[in-house]
Amino acid sequence: MPETASATPSLLSRPFVLLSAAAAILLAGTLALWAHYGTAVFYEMIVAGIAACL
Repeated sequence: MPETASATPSLLSRPFVLLSAAAAILLAGTLALWAHYGTAVFYEMIVAGIAACL
């Protein structure tokens, strides 16, 4: 009996890897800004950015 290949895609597909890399870069940037500016200044920057969008 011949074996057929499974049609299920791998979990480590290219879009998943790219999305994970983008999320990791955003998280690293967030942590770097937080460490550099401190929590109070970082919070004020986020609030000002949200207020500018609204």
